[in-house]
Amino acid sequence: MPRLVIIKGADEGKQIDLAATVVAVGRDGANQLRLHDTEVSRRHAEFRRQDDGYVLVDVGSANGTFVNNQKISQATLKPGDHISFGQTLLLYSSDSAAGTEAGDLAAKITLITRPDLDISSAIIKTISEGEGSRLLSKPGDASPWLKNALAHLTIMYEASQATSHILDPNELLDRILELVFGSVPADRGCILLTTDSDALAPKAVRWRKVSDRQEFQLSRTIVDHVLREREGVLVSDAPKDERFNTGQSILRFGIREVICVPMKGRHETLGAMYLDTQMTAREIAERKTALGKFTEDHLALAIAVAHQAALAVEETRYHQAMLQAERLAAIGQTIAALSHHIKNILQGLRSGSEILKMGLDEKNDKLIQQGWRVAEKNQNRIYDLVMDMLSYSKDRVPVVEPTDINEMTREIVELLAPRAQEMHVKLELSLADNVPAVPADPEGLHRALLNIIANALDAAEGRPDPKVTIGTRADESWARIIVLDNGPGIPPQQVQEIFKPFVSTKGSRGTGLGLPVSRKILREHGGDIVVQSQVDAGSKFTLRLPIKSPLTQDFGATMGDMPVYPPPEE
Repeated sequence: MPRLVIIKGADEGKQIDLAATVVAVGRDGANQLRLHDTEVSRRHAEFRRQDDGYVLVDVGSANGTFVNNQKISQATLKPGDHISFGQTLLLYSSDSAAGTEAGDLAAKITLITRPDLDISSAIIKTISEGEGSRLLSKPGDASPWLKNALAHLTIMYEASQATSHILDPNELLDRILELVFGSVPADRGCILLTTDSDALAPKAVRWRKVSDRQEFQLSRTIVDHVLREREGVLVSDAPKDERFNTGQSILRFGIREVICVPMKGRHETLGAMYLDTQMTAREIAERKTALGKFTEDHLALAIAVAHQAALAVEETRYHQAMLQAERLAAIGQTIAALSHHIKNILQGLRSGSEILKMGLDEKNDKLIQQGWRVAEKNQNRIYDLVMDMLSYSKDRVPVVEPTDINEMTREIVELLAPRAQEMHVKLELSLADNVPAVPADPEGLHRALLNIIANALDAAEGRPDPKVTIGTRADESWARIIVLDNGPGIPPQQVQEIFKPFVSTKGSRGTGLGLPVSRKILREHGGDIVVQSQVDAGSKFTLRLPIKSPLTQDFGATMGDMPVYPPPEE
């Protein structure tokens, strides 16, 4: 049965078997093959079954249908064909049992085994597996015949190497020109790309000699011809060519030979690559300079490299578009989550304001105090939300100083004692005596520990005999602050989610940023937060700080019998 495999695009990895007589493709949900691609029409094309296979028919799409990079209105498909709809690329394959031309390669190839054959006696020359890349990168080491064969292949090899890891289009195109100058005897060269307004903008320029570097004025006449006719040109004597000799730049700047090729990508021409040689005024007058620096081989090489460069630019633009889409999606999710929290806070402020207004109208001090408490509580929530957002979004290097974590823990417990008393939660301290001062940012660590203990109080509230215990421990490598509560615990499937932004188990009471901010602070110190939890038994949060080096990691510490997150490394 014929099959379509999406190998690029928003639906990458999706497969569909072509079983029906007609299979419609498009952005609309009514199509049998729905593509989440904004460049695809609602009903873009149809796969129609015939006796000899499937025919692909474009049904009036806006951006066209392409088979093997050729725009089609109708085409009979063969196994291995690449089909493009917008930014989506599909591979067409047929059933190997159907007896098609492609067939099953495995069934056509038989490995003959001769166990009694001494193969070593038949080998007259060997070559190592790394020799291929060495010859491509250094063809000068090859024999004369192989050297000539590899001369132009080397630049393609190096161009593919460049396009595989250079993401900046300008840097990439500059590298492409550098490679071209290694094989083409041009005096000057540049690459121009079309902008959104169809104007040409230079993106890379190069001169053979440093002394020749000046304002680069090229022949617009030739470039326009190349882009209009969609063909590369080799002009061996530009001043005498009737098509181009009207161009003043050709005469004024002594342009003698020109290679100009279009940069054709998958679906469109992105610009042009321009190379030329120049003559002095005396050479122009005498016309004795030997012709023929450029050859047809140079023209073929230039258009091949230009095509590869165009594909790389398209890939880079696609990658940037995908990143931008991901950023916009993340921004949308963030705004939606923040709007929810801000709405709850504003509702609290409105309730407090209404109670305050009622108390002032009735001159009722009790109502005024009640309204103020509600307003003050939501004011603090706004402050906490803003501070958490700033802490989470800003990369910072901790301003470390020797910090007594025992003393800091006592201060935070004293600060939260009134709140614990109001919630009827018992706070206990269990501080070790042998805990040394650790290099830490007191302000950041204070905020992280305050978040963890406050969360523990919220978890323990309303439980039988609610209790939160805070302890400190230390060994040769790590100092630990342990916060233990007897709350409801965290289900195993949720433990890994609690450190994600805007994930909160408190409902409207939490911002969903406290734990992510706390972990971020600990990791900035070279430490981490480790969680152990059991449902209906409670949770244990351990804040680990390195005593000596902020880069020390110790995920192998024993944390008891409860499941640990993150899991220890072996």
